[in-house]
Amino acid sequence: MADHFTLRLVDSYMLAPSVRHLVFERADGQPLAFQPGQFLQVHFHYDDGTATKRSYSVGTVGDGSSPTMRIEIAVSYVEGGAATKLLANLQPGQTIEASGPYGRFCLQPGDTHPRYLLLATGTGVTPYRAMLPLIRQLLARGDREVVLLYGARNEAELLYGEEFEAFAKENPGFTFHGCLSRQPRAVPRPNDRSGHVQTVLAELAPRADRDIAYLCGNPNMVDAAFTALKEYGLPVSQIRREKYISSR
Repeated sequence: MADHFTLRLVDSYMLAPSVRHLVFERADGQPLAFQPGQFLQVHFHYDDGTATKRSYSVGTVGDGSSPTMRIEIAVSYVEGGAATKLLANLQPGQTIEASGPYGRFCLQPGDTHPRYLLLATGTGVTPYRAMLPLIRQLLARGDREVVLLYGARNEAELLYGEEFEAFAKENPGFTFHGCLSRQPRAVPRPNDRSGHVQTVLAELAPRADRDIAYLCGNPNMVDAAFTALKEYGLPVSQIRREKYISSR
C-alpha cells in the first residue's frame, strides 16, 4: 500500500532551459523507502478545484537498500501546464502533497543476461540516475556490462550528463552515449553519437542471448526502440518499458 505524505522543498536548480531539479524531504521527518526506478505521484488541484496528479520518477542516488531522506525529481516545463504552474514557482520551505512509491521499472539483479541496454530521452533518464549504485554492484561482479543511450536535442538538454560521464570513467563496464539529434557539442566527446536513440541502437547489435533492455522516456522513442529490439530477436520478456507523457 503506497504512503501519502507531505513533501517540503529543500532546494532546486535548473538542469536545462526547461527542466528543473527539485529536492524534497518529507514534512513528517520520515525517510522514503523506494526501489530505484520507482516513481511518486504529486497530488494537486486545477484552478476549478478538480483533483489531479502527475507522476515523477525518483532520481535520488542512494544505495538502493535503505530509505532516503532526500527525494529528488526532475520536472519538465509544459507551456500552460498545471503541474508546471505549481512546481515552477515552488519556493524552499513550501509543501506539496504526494504518494508512493509506485512502479516496477527496476533493475533485476537476478537476470542472467550479461549486458543491460538502458535507453532514455528527456527526464526519462531520471530513474537510471537513481540506479547508479545498483549498476556499480552489478559491474563489480565482473561478468556484466551496462550501456546507457541517452537522447537529447543538444548538449544543454543532456540531463545529468556530467554525472553519467564521471560514473563511466570510474566504473569499467559502464558506457554512456549522449545521442544528440539536433546539434552536436561545440567540442564533441568520443562517446557522443549523432541521431536518435533508436537509430544509434543498431551500433550495439542487440542479441537475445546477451541483452536485456530498459526503455524510458518519450513514447515515440519507446515504441520505435521496442519494435527494433523485437526485430533483433529480443523477446518481450527482455524489454522493460516506461513511457513519459507530458500532461497539461
